[in-house]
Amino acid sequence: MNEREKIVKDYIDGYNQFNCDKMLMDFDENVVFENIQKGEINMSLIGLKALRQQAEQAKSYFTTRSQTIISFKHLGDETEIEIYYHAILGMDFPNGLKKGDELKLKGKAIFKFLNDKIIKLTDIC
Repeated sequence: MNEREKIVKDYIDGYNQFNCDKMLMDFDENVVFENIQKGEINMSLIGLKALRQQAEQAKSYFTTRSQTIISFKHLGDETEIEIYYHAILGMDFPNGLKKGDELKLKGKAIFKFLNDKIIKLTDIC
């Protein structure tokens, strides 16, 4: 298995298990994170500390969550995965979604690497 694929799978496993240590173990201290929805960046974080804080906070958003990798694509120093996402909300959200609502989405994540460390993660849905 490609080393990058193993790192990405470890991240997804950690995410699915609500285990932030496992999720973030292969991230660079100066990682950049972006979340893009409907073509617009709705969250941008710089640094592992900020990403860890967001990941810990986000655990309360869901009672269950699961990302399933559909495909891998390697392009230079980036690995792109297509994902299927399923979650049950653990709280009410300002956009009208309610605790107990089910989310089903398809999206992708782009991991940029330097020396087997993730230096940028872009989530797109």
